[in-house]
Amino acid sequence: MKKLFVGNLPATTNEIEVTELFSQFGKVRSIKLATDVFTSKCKGFGFIEMEGHEARAAISGLNGKDFSGRPLRVNFEEPKGRRGGRR
Repeated sequence: MKKLFVGNLPATTNEIEVTELFSQFGKVRSIKLATDVFTSKCKGFGFIEMEGHEARAAISGLNGKDFSGRPLRVNFEEPKGRRGGRR
C-alpha cells in the first residue's frame, strides 16, 4: 500500500470528485482531504492510499493534469522528517 500526496486542489473539491479521478488508475483504499475547521472547504491538498502499481500509474497519469483549471501535483508522500522546511 502506498500513500500519495495530491496538491493544488481547488477549495471546492470534495472526496467524491478526487476518488472518481484516482479510480481511473485502480482502487482507492482511503482518502483524506485537509479541510478548514470553520468552513469545511478543502485546504488544497490531501492524501490517498492505493496499491503500489496503481499509485505509480496515478502519479504518471495525473501529475500536472488540469483539474478544475489547476494543474495537479501528485507524488508519493514523503516522511515528515525528509521535507526541506524550516527548522
